Amino acid sequence: MFGQIGRWFRAIGWLGLLVACVGSAAAILVAAAGTGAAGAPVQSADANWVLTWSDEFDGPDGSAPDPKKWTVETGGSGWGNNELEYYTARRTNSRVEKGNLVIDAVQEKFTGPDGVAREYTSARLKTEKLFTQKYGKFEARIRIPKGQGMWPAFWMLGDDIPTAKWPACGEIDIMENIGSEPGTVHGTIHGPGYSGAHPLGAPYAFPSGNVADDFHVFAVEWEPKEIRFYVDGHLYETRTPADLPAGTRWVFDHPFFLILNVAVGGGWPGNPDASTKFPQQMLVDYVRVYSRK
Repeated sequence: MFGQIGRWFRAIGWLGLLVACVGSAAAILVAAAGTGAAGAPVQSADANWVLTWSDEFDGPDGSAPDPKKWTVETGGSGWGNNELEYYTARRTNSRVEKGNLVIDAVQEKFTGPDGVAREYTSARLKTEKLFTQKYGKFEARIRIPKGQGMWPAFWMLGDDIPTAKWPACGEIDIMENIGSEPGTVHGTIHGPGYSGAHPLGAPYAFPSGNVADDFHVFAVEWEPKEIRFYVDGHLYETRTPADLPAGTRWVFDHPFFLILNVAVGGGWPGNPDASTKFPQQMLVDYVRVYSRK
């Protein structure tokens, strides 16, 4: 080993050694600046953002999503969209596995404790009452499911929803996909007078391939009077109060909480058909939230 090092040293000389040392030191500094004690980043690639909350999903395989960070919602009421799934808290539908959050949509007969019977199950997780934030950068690295009738989403609701109700509380859809559009995702805002079938949004069409073929980073940068939507670092949509319909108001000025879910069927995606294969799986590598320095 030492003989090999000596030959290498004589071959590259002092200048090469200096370059190698500087490069190694820089790599160490970058790694140190990019990770916290538990391996989570402390700032984004843009040094103006500082991490305030994250989940890296690094728990034991088969474990539940961290209950200190996520509430698992349950029910099969259709969720206002005529959806077909029953959301459960079972590990069949949501768990941590190999460093990812796994949400599985399963075709199965299931009757909930409320007596509602469905042909599909899935999961819906939220940070309501556990974590909320007003303004910031919100991002997740996700591999979505695919197939007709699938409806994965990463989104946010205003924390005043119990009193203000929807849509007055505000909704920011960071990423939605419907299986009939395999190469497209949507970024959308909803508020009073611009919600439901008439929101303010835009599609992002991938240059090639299906969204579900790989992981992608979906993000918004939300600041006073402006919300910017990104896919893999590409800005594709910006919304401001100037975009609102006449006589409506901007409701994105208070804390919001996060939601991850995979719906099955509903008014927008339509129902699964014979081409849809189950189970379908959404993998979430991380969710990270930043604030401005």
